[in-house]
Amino acid sequence: MKYLYIVLIVLLCYNVKGQNVKFEKAESFYPNSESLKQKNIIWGHLIVPENWQDINSAKIKIAVSVLKNSSNKSDADAVVFIQGGPGASGIQNVRSWRNHPLRKKNDIVLMDIRGTGFSEPRLCPDLGSKFLEILAKNQSEEEDEKQKTIAALSCKQDLINKGIDIEVYNSLSISKDLNALKKQLGYENWNVYGVSYGTYIAQVYASTFSDDIKALILDSSVSDITTYYTKNTSNYISSLSKVFEKCKNNEACNSQYPELENVYYKTIADLEDHPITVSVDKETIKSGEFTYNSEDFKIAVQQALYNKQLIEVIPLLIYQFQERNADALGNLVSAFSNLLGMDYGVYYCVSCNEVLPNNNISEYEKDVSKYDKIGGGVSFYKSDFRVCDQWNLNRKDSIVNHDLSKLEDFSFPVMVFSGEYDPITPSANGKEVAKRFKKANVINGLTYGHVPSFTKIGKEVADSFINNPFQKPDFQAFKNVKKVNFVSDITINSGVAKIGNSLSQFDPIFMAPLFIALIVMIVFVFTYTIRLVKRKYNTNSDKIIRGFGILTSIIGIVGLISLVLALIKISGTNYFVLAFGLTSNFSYVFTLIITFVILLVVTILYFIMSIKRIQDRSIVFSLLFSNVLLVTYMFYWGII
Repeated sequence: MKYLYIVLIVLLCYNVKGQNVKFEKAESFYPNSESLKQKNIIWGHLIVPENWQDINSAKIKIAVSVLKNSSNKSDADAVVFIQGGPGASGIQNVRSWRNHPLRKKNDIVLMDIRGTGFSEPRLCPDLGSKFLEILAKNQSEEEDEKQKTIAALSCKQDLINKGIDIEVYNSLSISKDLNALKKQLGYENWNVYGVSYGTYIAQVYASTFSDDIKALILDSSVSDITTYYTKNTSNYISSLSKVFEKCKNNEACNSQYPELENVYYKTIADLEDHPITVSVDKETIKSGEFTYNSEDFKIAVQQALYNKQLIEVIPLLIYQFQERNADALGNLVSAFSNLLGMDYGVYYCVSCNEVLPNNNISEYEKDVSKYDKIGGGVSFYKSDFRVCDQWNLNRKDSIVNHDLSKLEDFSFPVMVFSGEYDPITPSANGKEVAKRFKKANVINGLTYGHVPSFTKIGKEVADSFINNPFQKPDFQAFKNVKKVNFVSDITINSGVAKIGNSLSQFDPIFMAPLFIALIVMIVFVFTYTIRLVKRKYNTNSDKIIRGFGILTSIIGIVGLISLVLALIKISGTNYFVLAFGLTSNFSYVFTLIITFVILLVVTILYFIMSIKRIQDRSIVFSLLFSNVLLVTYMFYWGII
């Protein structure tokens, strides 16, 4: 009888626990996107206890999106994706998974880890924008650190006031969320795909719930949590040195950007004494200004190493800072905004729980001391030590350790990706993390930076691995990729980025007057040309004004079309070039536009001087007004 009671109690506890975990379907998180309203995409929330140690704790909602396999298999395997950060959204990039090769045979499971994105509660979603405002100010590194700490602690207090248990936002809790999600979705096991900090979460998950793992992909790995920060400077300089060396050995790059390494360090020194203030959109920075100091410059270059196309513009970027080109540098502020777009409430909950307490500030400074020209390392990361010191005050135990030693006992297959230029999780990390597993293969993403598995080749390699995990992978997959091609011969024009944004973020109301003007110009060109050929005009004034009108309109239209075609062509090669201008082979576009403006001025002057002798003046005026409207757009964008 005694044992029966025990069994009943266990079953009752299990049932209560089960009732505290459930999956609820929801409408699409992107209601205005028709492409994401497909029946084979499931949206919903996993409801779990905030504290897994207390099943009666507050309930939280974890946003989930399941993209069912495109082969319509009812019993397909699944790939669950764990985003990095910590604090970045996994669902935000759902569109990039719609046609991913992995989806052909596998369900793709995306989630916003607890506290991020569409999950509820979302922890301090505005903290990143506050950090951007701090970075924008012309103030010392110490003042930046101080204000960043104040903002982070304000976030912490706000979370506590709302009754949020900040100590349970860590990799172990996320691992338990993943285990619960697997059960709720009905998968026996699944393939786990972690990137950046998500690789650490994936390792904790695999160590804790090894039976959940069918195969494991780790891209841009955190190999040792105790050196994640302390080796930050070495990792950065090691990657940047590859750029310096490659540029030096490239005739075109070295010719246009000589002494690149020296210019980089000189720019750091210059910006310490003479920061650069640039104008920006007030929707991005309330003050309408952003001041680049040496720390902003360092983090801008460091972030550029994440992406191959950005790596190709690093020499240009360094020289634009050195030449203090405020107009071009103003376009980079949006990149800072994107960098700070993740949920920093989760970032600090996780980082101050399990990362910074395991990293020693003295080891960080020891690493920095190897590079005296870098001037104290990168304060953007160094400041996290101070934030977490304050964040963890009065905690009973400020250090959370996850034992990963059991990973060597498991036999599930593992694929590790590493990027050649990765400045935060270098290729050496991949080799180290692979040693933890019995069956791990390392793929070197040559020429790429952070997360090389997101490239076309990387996707193919990942797909091949997941579908045939015990087959020998193609270790040379990246060997024949296009080499890093440093951007050179750029015609600098800050307006190019603006027109690019207008086209990519198309606003029909804003663009409607321009389209009407172009239609008017095209109609008048054809009409006037036919009438001139048929000799419908008797006076020289009518012939001349219409001749000027036709020529001006044609050059204006050709100039605009040429500009758009140049944007399309360059964006297909390297989108980031547009932040600075156009490649020199498209410099004729600016010549066309300037010629258009000059002709328009001449045409208007002639119209004013001959107005009494011109027939149908109102019609001619309409044409001139349309041309003026085109020039107005060009001025607004900053092309002229």
